[in-house]
Amino acid sequence: MFQQEGTWDVSFAGSGFVGLYHVGVLACLKERAPQLLRGARRFYGSSSGSLCCLAIITDKSMDFCCSNLLDIVKEIREKSIGIFHPSYDCISFVKRRLEKHLPDNVHELASQKVGVSLTRWPDGKNVIITHFATRDELIQAVLCSIYFPFYCGVIPPQFRGERYVDGALSNNVPFTDSNATITISPFYGSVDICPQSTSGSLHELNLCNASFQICVRNFHMGLMSLFPPEPEEVADFCRQGYLDALRFLESRGITKEGVITSLCNGMASSSSSVIWPASSNQGRNGGSEKEGKSGELFFNWKVPNVLVRDIAQFELLSPDLEAALKKSCERPNGFFARFSRSIPGQVLTYTLLPFTLPLEYVYFKTKRIINWIPEAPEDIRWMHCELKKFGGFVFSEVKDRLQGSAWLQNFSSPGSSNAMQSLPPQSDLCKYDHSKMHISLAEIVLPPQPLRA
Repeated sequence: MFQQEGTWDVSFAGSGFVGLYHVGVLACLKERAPQLLRGARRFYGSSSGSLCCLAIITDKSMDFCCSNLLDIVKEIREKSIGIFHPSYDCISFVKRRLEKHLPDNVHELASQKVGVSLTRWPDGKNVIITHFATRDELIQAVLCSIYFPFYCGVIPPQFRGERYVDGALSNNVPFTDSNATITISPFYGSVDICPQSTSGSLHELNLCNASFQICVRNFHMGLMSLFPPEPEEVADFCRQGYLDALRFLESRGITKEGVITSLCNGMASSSSSVIWPASSNQGRNGGSEKEGKSGELFFNWKVPNVLVRDIAQFELLSPDLEAALKKSCERPNGFFARFSRSIPGQVLTYTLLPFTLPLEYVYFKTKRIINWIPEAPEDIRWMHCELKKFGGFVFSEVKDRLQGSAWLQNFSSPGSSNAMQSLPPQSDLCKYDHSKMHISLAEIVLPPQPLRA
């Protein structure tokens, strides 16, 4: 299926701060199988996966891709209360980066080449946008795709006159059921490129058009996608993405290098995560040499599963990616920066927090309100309409419940005259032509008795 160009797609799942996994996959495909990216018909992305699609079509370097996400991770980790700090604004950070680094003709490159998954508010219908008229329209579509409700704000952004939220809420892995789509996700599951779990759990959760293995590791990664850990731990997700993509290439016979097998041969036999390869008389596709040369599609299940902790020197696999990760994880070395990271600096920061936090809250909230003024009229009209709809829905539900309970109470009370009064009069029941239809009150109130032999 990878012989004729334009016959396959690549789909990136939404994953929040764990999305650096996609950068590792992208680095491996660029280095060892560039034909998969060059010959792909379209790149689909949901949430943070859409940012990886933009990096592909604009041919951004690994240094740029790693620094984009790790910069915001470092900024969050430096705040006293993390994402709950009033200065935290993920949407504004991404918007500034996109406006600064995307070329002017990016909408022309992305049209019919990139598909951005969106979730329409409030019906939750999934919409995939593949055509972009302007550069600003493309940026707005990406911002809508990464907007997680109540995490990024309370007013969903607007795109082409409608409100949209995170595309992962309705379609996390676009076209995951298509055999012609290479699906990529950092969560343990059943997509093409994903981590291979060592858990014995066979249960899966199908949610938002994505399959997740029910295990503790997936739950932990779900939390880290919203609450980022240290930059060094996020960088390990990128390295794991590189290894999983390399396993995908070798298991399907796309690359003949056999890098994972050579790595496993050099590892200690005590590593529990290593599955030793097959014997040397088997072909690269998992069958015999004759079967490997027949041109049929085989899957080599014998390719070992390698984890980041099994690789002592990752720079031997990808020097460019490792250099980019180390550069992006570097912290400022100034005196104030080093003091704030030290234990006395942390104690002083949290001691002064009751005095500094109110001032910071007022400052940053006022700044955000001033920036919101140009969009305020449209957002206020939208909120008024939504509140009006919600109030009408609540009023109609309460009215129906009260009327229904009152009617049941009057009709079901024994010996009450209201039960017979609630029935329509006999003249209304028998107002039809008796020559065509014979209806009596007894036939309506009492059902006909079955015949007995």
